[in-house]
This record gives sequence, C-alpha cells and structure tokens, in this order.
Amino acid sequence: MAGGAASGSALLSARPMSRDKSDTLLLLAACLLVLAPHAAHLPWWISALCGALLLWRAWITFRGNRMPPRRLLLSLAAASMVAVYAYYGTPFGRDTGVAMLVLLLTFKLLEMRARRDLFVVLFLSFFLILANFFYSQSIATTLLMGAAVLALLTAQHSFQYAQAIPSLRQRAKFSLVLLGLALPLTLVLFVLFPRIQGPLWSMPNDSRSARSGLSDSMAPGSISSLTLSAEIAFRVKFEGEPPPAASLYWRGPVLGSYDGRDWTALPPQALAFESRSVQALGPAVRYQVTLEPNDRRSLFALELPQAAPFIEGTPVRLAPDFQLLSRRPIQQRLRYQAVSHPQYQLQADASAQSLRNWKALPAAANPRTRDLARQLREQSSDPRELIASVLRQFREQDFHYTLTPPLLGTHAVDDFLFSTRSGFCEHYAGAFVFLMRALDIPARVVTGYQGGEVNPVDGYLTVRQSNAHAWTEVWLQGQGWVRIDPTAAVAPTRVQSSQGAVPPPALLGGLVNLSASPDTWLARLQTVRQRWEALNNRWNQWVLDYTPARQRNLLESLGLVNVDWRTLALLMFGAGLLAMGAVALPLLNWRQRPAPLDAVYLDLCARLERAGHPRDRHEGPRSYAERLRRSAPDLPAHKLAAATRFLALYEQARYGRPEGAQHAQTQDAKTQRSRQQAILAELKALSRSFR
Repeated sequence: MAGGAASGSALLSARPMSRDKSDTLLLLAACLLVLAPHAAHLPWWISALCGALLLWRAWITFRGNRMPPRRLLLSLAAASMVAVYAYYGTPFGRDTGVAMLVLLLTFKLLEMRARRDLFVVLFLSFFLILANFFYSQSIATTLLMGAAVLALLTAQHSFQYAQAIPSLRQRAKFSLVLLGLALPLTLVLFVLFPRIQGPLWSMPNDSRSARSGLSDSMAPGSISSLTLSAEIAFRVKFEGEPPPAASLYWRGPVLGSYDGRDWTALPPQALAFESRSVQALGPAVRYQVTLEPNDRRSLFALELPQAAPFIEGTPVRLAPDFQLLSRRPIQQRLRYQAVSHPQYQLQADASAQSLRNWKALPAAANPRTRDLARQLREQSSDPRELIASVLRQFREQDFHYTLTPPLLGTHAVDDFLFSTRSGFCEHYAGAFVFLMRALDIPARVVTGYQGGEVNPVDGYLTVRQSNAHAWTEVWLQGQGWVRIDPTAAVAPTRVQSSQGAVPPPALLGGLVNLSASPDTWLARLQTVRQRWEALNNRWNQWVLDYTPARQRNLLESLGLVNVDWRTLALLMFGAGLLAMGAVALPLLNWRQRPAPLDAVYLDLCARLERAGHPRDRHEGPRSYAERLRRSAPDLPAHKLAAATRFLALYEQARYGRPEGAQHAQTQDAKTQRSRQQAILAELKALSRSFR
C-alpha cells in the first residue's frame, strides 16, 4: 500500500506541468517581485495576508483546484479594506493607497478567469512598481524593479501564444530586447523632460511614517538611541585635504531652554539681541554637502559656517546662534556648497542682555547640583578654573561613557552626577551646561554630528547617524563662545576617532566586524561596502539629484542659454523622434529568419516553382495541394504524393494540432518541442525526394 502510494507520488511529480500552470506560476513569481519590497513599509499583517493569498493561488494552480467563490473573496476584501482604514485612520494618503493596491492585486489573482483579468493584474503590477519609488530610489530598488518589469513582460509575452511556445529563456530574451529598444527614448526623456523643483517621486509623508534624524530637542536617551543606526545622515566632499577627525564638529540645533528634562531651542524673539560678530582665526575650509532627507529644518555645516548656502528652491538662513535653518522641513536630498572656519572667535562682544538667556535655569530643579556649584564658586571665581575643575571631575572620578545608561528621576542632573554617573554625550552635555549656568557662566548645548568616515573609493566623508553628538559652548570674556566637549573628558577616543559612537556597520547580524585588520578577508567585505556606498553616492549625485539647475547647466554647456519650457519641450520632442528613428530604421531593414518549419515549406515551394508549378501568393498549403493534383500531370506519381503529403502535414503542424496530440494543451513545452522536431524531420525527408 505504501509502495503504491510512493509510486503514485513519484508518477505525479514526474507528470509534466501544463502550459496554463507554468504561465500562471510565472505570473505569480513576477507579482511576488513587485510585492516583496512593499513589505518593508506595510504593516506585518498586510504582508502576511498577501503572502497567504499568493500561496493559496499557487496551490490552486498547482493542484488544479477550482477558484474560490466570489462571495468569499468579496467578504475578505471588504474586511481587509476596513482593517486598512482602521490602521491608518484615513482612506487617503500614500501609505493607505499603496496598502489597498497591494491587497487588490493579491485578491485579483484569486479571481483571474479571463484574459481581461490578466491585463488588470499586469496594470496593477506596473502601477505598484511605480509606487515602490515613493519609498526608495536606490540602485537596489531600481535593479529589483527592473527585474520585476522583465518578469511581467515575460509573463505577458507567454500568454500571447496559442499553440507552440518558445522556451522561458527565449521569452525572457525577447522581453529584454523590448526594454533595450525603449532605453534611448527613456534617456532622452530623463535628460530633457522639463524638471520641477524637488524629486520626481516626491510625495508628502503620512503621519505614521517617520525619518530618522537629529531632533530639535534633547532629552536623556534621544541621541544614544539615534547612534545605534548606521543610516547615512550626509556626505561631504572637501576641496583639498579634510580637517583632522577631532575638528569635525558638524553644527546643528543649538539648545538653550531647559524645563528640567528636555533641552529645546530658544524662541526667535529671545535671540533678537544676539550679536552677529565673528572673527576668522584661520584658513577657510570649502566643501560640498549632500544632505539626506530627514523631515527637519536643520542643515549641517562644519563649525563655524561663514554664511548660509544658496540652494535653489530652498531658502536657508543663518540664525543668530549660527545654526543653518531651512524655511521648510527637508523632505528631499539637498546638495549645497559651504565655507567654514574651524578656528574662530564668536560673539566676543555679546551684550549682558543677550547672555541672560543663556544662564536661565528652572526654579527648584536639581538642588544637589546647585549646592555643588556654590562649593565650586567658593573655591574660585575664575570661569576658566571652574570649567577645568568640572572637566577634571568628569575625567578623574568614577564616570562612565555608555549607550545604555540607567533611567534618571525627576532631578535628572542630580541623579546623573551623584548616583548613576553613567551616560552618553547628551547626559554629559546637559549636566555640564546646567552646572555652568548654576555657576553664572553663560552656556548652551549644541547638537549635531562629530567625525565621519572617509570613503577611499570616491573621497567622500560619510557622516552617519551613529556620529550624532552633543557638546557645549560657554561664553568667556574676551574669547566669546568657546566649544567645550565634556564627553572628551570621559571618552577621548569618541572624539579623536572618526567612527562615531558605535563601530562601522557589521554584516551577518554583527558576526562579521568590518573594522578587522586589512590582512583578513573581512577587510575585503569592508572594501565591497565602501565601493557599494560610493556607487550609491554617484547614483544620488548624477541621477536622483538631476535638478532644474543641473539640467540648465547641461543645456548651457551645449550652447543653449536661457531655454524656457516651450523650447525645452520642442527640443525633447525632436530628440525623441531621433531616438525612435534610430531604433526603428534598423528594424525596417531587418528581416526575421523564418522558423525551421516555414523554412522547409519555402524550400519546397521554390523546388516546385523550378519544376514549373509556382505557388500563387494567395494560396495556402491546402489550395496549393489541390491545384497540384488537378493541373500537374507531368509530376511523377511518387513526387506528387510526396508533395501532397508534405503540404497536408505542414498545414496540420502550422495551423492545427499535430497528429496524436488531441490533448496538446495539457502537455508541457518540452513535449511539444519534441513533436515539432519529429514533424520537421519528416518534412525534410519528404522535401529531399524533389532533389
């Protein structure tokens, strides 16, 4: 019994898959390529439901079962749409629309019965390919979507055949040729299509979607959680050698208001009396920044920026506290030129009224820290000695630098200085500024990034979220604002190195550390990562950042100055016609080689024509054979019989079903090709009788 079941199972597994099954499974594989990237931003339950529906459809196809009733599908689809609305809270928006389209595609696969349903599935799939670019425009996404387009075209191509079907490799090759023919026109449209300000695939962010980036406020744990991310914050290209790692302080939000827990920026009216005086004490550093979108208003520049950079379509101002602020949140990649002076004297002539804002403290907060300030004040009144004393305590006492500090209570600074003594940069910066203000020394928190990693492949300095940092500035008479980094007193390697708070990105879940020695194979992985990031950077610079300004510069380099959109549209139309002509003209002169079956038929017709019996242009094989029987008495009987047999067999093979293949639709492509080869061999044998 078991042996019979095993033999039956083996027979079932050896049975060739039907044409309809193979085509449908190819379509399902193409849809899987389209849907898989959406799992990165969809809720887990939508991804799980779509995966279950795809498996259900594949099982139905493989087993040959009946489709589920439409009443069941309608109920499931309605329940899914209600769940989507309940999750997102709105029927509109990018994420809601994409989630509904993903579900509609998977449900449509379960009711695909006619050819029109196939085209609906294909159109939905192509639209979801475009929707993938709402979330990512990286090289990996582009390559994956290119593979999805190729798979969809191959699946669409497969459903067009009525009888014989080429191999999967031939169909994929034909689809690749179609994509190649569309490439010249695509390049023309990319280069000359009138650009609009902002990225091509930009859409407003939904409320549930968040970007990682440095916040406009600081609380214990806000920066340490950010530094666990290896995501790129921005890239920098210096003109010449970059400054040393210890000087790479990238200035961001400046915080001066403290409520007992959070540090936030002072309101604009509080900065009205700030002085704008700054004196450069060293050479300027020129560089270009490529800032990733972060949904914040802060731009980052090496301390200290000389002026606000010019960014077309994005107004930027240099605030009185010398942070760069955009008028609107940064939701697209920005590239700007900047000039900074690492050695400077900032606001040495600040007025007492402006400094009062940088000494304010909440009442009754952190009493033990205030007592410590009174004790230090009794020992010295020199601000420089007081600063050195506090830093010496950080350096010599039992303070620790950690990414996982203990929780702090109501008096957070007291708990940190006298109890836990373990923290990250925001703990040390916040406690130091509070203590300075308690000592009547103007002080503020500066957040941003420190360090960076130079990619030897393209020379860009990569600054990641793991480089997020917080330091302080104190105002000293005669010197102005002076940068003090209390973290350097506890963990000097954090500032002196260029790697940030955590090591470089690891592979295989941390089992592979990319900071290994250069003599190991792990260093090769490091090189691969650097080359991949350099390639992504070039993609960002030359493809994704192809802005109106860069398009205008390209046209000006070609001698086209002050081109308006009408001229650009005409230029695009003309170049598009040239591109299509360059593709179409070779195709007009190209003659497709006849199929082997047709080649043998044409050869026989040529032989009969030389014998004095040409085929009329309107005659098919059957009409030609009947005319030969009526009006070709000079042909020997065996040749006339061979010609009649040839034409009947060719008609059957070319326009009907081969003999013995009444159920050809259930046979696989390999079996059909074997039958075609046998028929072709017989036709060649019949044709040889006319030599």
